[in-house]
Amino acid sequence: MSKLKLSVAMGNYDRTRPLVDGDVAIDGVDPVYMLLSPEEMFFRAFRDRAFDISELSLSSFALKTAIDANPYVGIPVFPSRAFRHTSIYIRIDRGIETPADLAGRRIGTPEYQLTACVWARALLEDEYGVAPSDITWVRGGMEDPGRPEKIPLRLPERIRLEEAPADLTLSQLLERGAIDGLIGPRAPSCFERGDPCVGWLFRDPAHTAADYFARTGIFPIMHLLGVRRELAQAHPWLPMAITKAFTEAKRIALDRLADTSATKVTLPFVEEQLRAARALMGTDFWSYGVARNHSVLDRFLHHHYAQGLSPRRLRVEELFHPSTLESHKI
Repeated sequence: MSKLKLSVAMGNYDRTRPLVDGDVAIDGVDPVYMLLSPEEMFFRAFRDRAFDISELSLSSFALKTAIDANPYVGIPVFPSRAFRHTSIYIRIDRGIETPADLAGRRIGTPEYQLTACVWARALLEDEYGVAPSDITWVRGGMEDPGRPEKIPLRLPERIRLEEAPADLTLSQLLERGAIDGLIGPRAPSCFERGDPCVGWLFRDPAHTAADYFARTGIFPIMHLLGVRRELAQAHPWLPMAITKAFTEAKRIALDRLADTSATKVTLPFVEEQLRAARALMGTDFWSYGVARNHSVLDRFLHHHYAQGLSPRRLRVEELFHPSTLESHKI
């Protein structure tokens, strides 16, 4: 019997390279891998249903699921996770000394529904009492003017969302002082160039994030995998086959990272950072599966609804194919 010829869109990570390199196979699948940026991948997946299997934005996925218009069914593999304390940039000449000082400010956002922005707003509200309605949001492209929302939004009236000038980027607005700050998944170019008036809200974001995890147990999930719904219906074995393959690829990546005979990443002190992550978060710090991540996902869905993105409060289990909610044991 021939294998399914399926397109697979994902990022080029150490945890996906074993699949691309042929060290791990997806049972029953002859894959065509495409290594793409998140922006291109998500835009094409949700606008054109361009891929059979795709890494997807958790926020866009939740929004589509809440309105019963999701062409994909979820798989509890989370290729991208990140603490978003490093995602909040400010003008350091505006008297913003604490997160609470963001109330009443104008803050740029590339898309209101971006997962990174949802988590950052959740952090500001849960930890510092700053609600999304306390801020005026200015939407625009970080480096390209005129970026639209991938999915049309109907936000509640309490959320103040303005459009950036059509010919300016958020990085330019921040550099010129037209906005007080910016939240986004990438560092704005003005920050990267070392603009003396632009800095992080949290002066030591790694330390603040470690304290946050120690208290909450939350390691934010950014992306999940999705498989086209009609494929999962026609081949009910497929979602679990994908889960198994990506889990094995991650295991290989972590084994290689832990091999200190020669550093696998072009960065000094990787071994020390790995030990510190394990000491803080345990050995399975980048966990896949619903059970291990239920509380993190549920917290995200709470804020997704509270921030006006989901028209109804989703349950975690609604995101995923039923076959991936549990696994066999020996």
